[in-house]
Amino acid sequence: MDPNNKVHELIEKRWSPRAFDSREIEREKLWRIFEAARRAPSSFNEQPWRFIVGEKQKGETWNKVFSVLTESNQRWTINASVLGLIVGKSNFTKNDKPNKHKFYDPGQAAAFLTFQATAEDLYVHQMAGFSPEEAVKVFNIPAGYEPVTAFALGYIGKPDILPEDIRKMEEKKLMRKELSEIIFSEWEIPFKF
Repeated sequence: MDPNNKVHELIEKRWSPRAFDSREIEREKLWRIFEAARRAPSSFNEQPWRFIVGEKQKGETWNKVFSVLTESNQRWTINASVLGLIVGKSNFTKNDKPNKHKFYDPGQAAAFLTFQATAEDLYVHQMAGFSPEEAVKVFNIPAGYEPVTAFALGYIGKPDILPEDIRKMEEKKLMRKELSEIIFSEWEIPFKF
């Protein structure tokens, strides 16, 4: 393929850092980021996502989200100005039938949030390293809703604020799989571009 054939600059720029600057995020930017998440597509327009969002400088929500993260994630999220959880609704509102897209659709909302954050010169690091069971208890999440992922959001920081082992992970270049490994015309027969 032509090396000048690039994906959108927001996709090129998107990255999941561990080093965050603790400065507060402007209200207008936060609004646009969550408005982008709200506009994500979903099965039957159910919008089965709910966001629990805490700002470090305001209230106790940030501390509660921090408390349900694994210790390894707590080590680097300490400077993130925003921590949050994304929760999926298990059943459709219109008929109470199970929504088999209860994780996929919140994932799309997370992607929309991520790209808007990138456009705002902010970064998102999504995390599987948290306790869904603890999140349910800490936030009194009702039956019928399941925590999907946690995330840190903020301005990028300098890697030297991180513990040495995490700083090494931060500086390591991650490689993506080749398209031929993930795009097929038949099972394991690469799609031809």
